[in-house]
Amino acid sequence: MQKKHPEDTRQPESRATYFCVDLEANGPVPGLYDMVSLGAVVLAPDSEGNLAIGDRIYLEMRPQAPRFDAKAAAIHGLDQDRLRREGLPRRQAAQDLAAFVLAQTRPGTEPVFVGHNAPFDWSHVAWVYAAEDLPNPFGYKALCTKALSAGVLNLHWLDTNKEILSERLGLPAEDTVQKHRADYDAAYQAAILLALLARQGRA
Repeated sequence: MQKKHPEDTRQPESRATYFCVDLEANGPVPGLYDMVSLGAVVLAPDSEGNLAIGDRIYLEMRPQAPRFDAKAAAIHGLDQDRLRREGLPRRQAAQDLAAFVLAQTRPGTEPVFVGHNAPFDWSHVAWVYAAEDLPNPFGYKALCTKALSAGVLNLHWLDTNKEILSERLGLPAEDTVQKHRADYDAAYQAAILLALLARQGRA
């Protein structure tokens, strides 16, 4: 194992495998509105605790909720008729995500749900597991990169959007063509998390 330099304050990750999750929905709250797509990207430690972005999963779900917000659906642009034909049943999507989390979580670590504005993404995912009477693979808590960035970068909460974070962290700007596709957004969030953890000396 490589010895740490006396000035190296990095703290190798030994406790968590991070799952950066993004989703698209047909409205603001779960239950009344559908989650129609989800992307998750792994940020996991190697044998020395160095974090690296890893595998991803992308799922599309069959709509079934009682309400539909056309303005919300216009943001993601997913065709509702195609989703009704080709989307996964909600239970199957939840099981596929749980299997991905189980397979990707590094031995000796716990899976950590990460969202950019985690309250939104977390609520939809947690609701699906509860509605299907399935165990949530992330437990009952989530990490929000907006909140983390406010602390790490000393930002006002209203200045924690991705545009400002990309500038402050030296990341490429978002690809506007791919933006609002859940797996692309999850991957971009993984890059944000990796940069924030590096600022903390944890990556």
